[in-house]
Amino acid sequence: MASSLVRPSDGRWIGGVCAGLARRFGISANTMRLIFVISCLLPGPQFLIYIALWILVPEER
Repeated sequence: MASSLVRPSDGRWIGGVCAGLARRFGISANTMRLIFVISCLLPGPQFLIYIALWILVPEER
């Protein structure tokens, strides 16, 4: 596992949140994106959490 959560500057689609989480937990970015899309089918605040992480997680330098 990586030591900290950052949004990478490469390999990101929209905000880099899924790519950053994937890198942090040591899984494929596409797998994390699939998990996010599937979770959106369930009730809950997934989009709000995504936007909050987009704002709060620092960008990789």
